[in-house]
Amino acid sequence: MARMALAAWPLARAFGKPDSHVNGVLIGAQSYSFRDRPLDAAIQGFVDVGLSECELSMGHVEPEFPRGPEGRAALRNWRLNVPLDEIRAIRGKFDQAGIELSAYAYNIRDDFTDEEIARGFVMAQALGVKVMTTSATVSVTPRIAAQAEKYKIVVGMHGHSNIKDPNEFAKPETFVEAMKLSPYIAVNLDIGHYWAAGYDPVPFIEQHHARIVTLHIKDRKKNQGKNMPFGEGDTPIREVLQLLKREKYPIPANIEYEYEGGDTVAEMRKCYEYCRRALA
Repeated sequence: MARMALAAWPLARAFGKPDSHVNGVLIGAQSYSFRDRPLDAAIQGFVDVGLSECELSMGHVEPEFPRGPEGRAALRNWRLNVPLDEIRAIRGKFDQAGIELSAYAYNIRDDFTDEEIARGFVMAQALGVKVMTTSATVSVTPRIAAQAEKYKIVVGMHGHSNIKDPNEFAKPETFVEAMKLSPYIAVNLDIGHYWAAGYDPVPFIEQHHARIVTLHIKDRKKNQGKNMPFGEGDTPIREVLQLLKREKYPIPANIEYEYEGGDTVAEMRKCYEYCRRALA
């Protein structure tokens, strides 16, 4: 079933467009937070919570295909041939809702062809964004850098907490080495994963803020601990948000709801309220 519905629809906005700037810090969300619903309902979720900025997950753009080689081939075919007007229509939905679409999250792995990598940049252009984020491997990053330079789109490398695999982005040096490849390679720092991997995001942000395109805000326990409701983990969310506020770093702080919870919109409201209190 496709995660995308293209029919026009009225969006409930009783009080006009949302604005989730809090004391100078833009709090938004990765649309993956609303992964339990298709695109239109996810956009409505942003509106209901009051979030005015989105990093769009590829899961809200691409159809779902069965797992396995045949499904993989069908997905690749879709990526290479989907009419770009369908992609542009997605941007129109966000514009209608008054939500800033700041980045497209297109996860690139080693089995992607160069054409498939390039197509992610073409879709980012159709969405009208100047930033892509990606959960990629270290080994595929040079091929990403080549396309990023061709399309003049900055790519933020997203990390996880797997410090045992040198081909995964987790340790600070993996991000630093990737940024040396090109000025178009940057960082999408997930502060929860970074903390769980054993590192403090605050000094990393201080040192590399000019090359960080977005943050993912989540709470995890240290030492590879679980995703937790905001305030119940160890991740220095407040310290990170206060740093953005104090230094006026123009980095979107995107909530990524991944812990075990109840109703998505209700949990996202809690996350947003936690961030608002942290910025008071």
